Amino acid sequence: MQFGFRSYEKEYLDNSAIATKDLYRNLTELDIINKQLGGYNASQKGLGHILKTKNKVSTVLDIGFGGGDSIKQLSKFADKSKTKIFFYGVDLKSDCVTYATDNLSALYNKKLICDDYRNISEELLKQIDVIHCSLFLHHLTDEEIISLFKFGKANQCIILANDLHRNWLAYYSIKVLTTLFSKSYLVKNDAPLSVRRGFKKNELISLLERAGFKNYSVKWSWPFRYIVIAND
Repeated sequence: MQFGFRSYEKEYLDNSAIATKDLYRNLTELDIINKQLGGYNASQKGLGHILKTKNKVSTVLDIGFGGGDSIKQLSKFADKSKTKIFFYGVDLKSDCVTYATDNLSALYNKKLICDDYRNISEELLKQIDVIHCSLFLHHLTDEEIISLFKFGKANQCIILANDLHRNWLAYYSIKVLTTLFSKSYLVKNDAPLSVRRGFKKNELISLLERAGFKNYSVKWSWPFRYIVIAND
């Protein structure tokens, strides 16, 4: 298995036709994986850094929110930090919106949108302080990532992303764990493939610079995550 270059093989989750029950099982297991393997922690550390360095953050847009669990965890973190943040979420899959609507029913500070993030109105974008995405970048091509970064830059939003470090140990570890414990065919296929679609630090830096960012940081977070923060 080669890890020198990103894989562009499509994940099952990238397909538009996924049975609802299978997608829901996938979302449930991804929540467990993110809790146990540092996904939420990476985003929380990134938001914490932003809150310390920026005067005011009141709105976050979560792109590709899936089951909505990142919004839930970041909202809890904001509450602990005594910061009032309203969360917008956008996802293409209507089943994800349905799942997340139920999952986040106790949250008053959120609004979910079923659409492509590029269709969000200029009026709403003027309100957004931070664009967040977790395990979303690796679903995109390099050019699509650059386009997303430019989108954030053009709308004067801070980019906060966490995604996977492409590493042989991460690959084989998640492959073994999902083979043993997952009941989702989506997770069993997509989790190790996601690592192969992940990044090296220099690749993320290159994408940020190609998007025109000069003020950015790319930090490694255990286990095998990168936290990206970019601010024009």
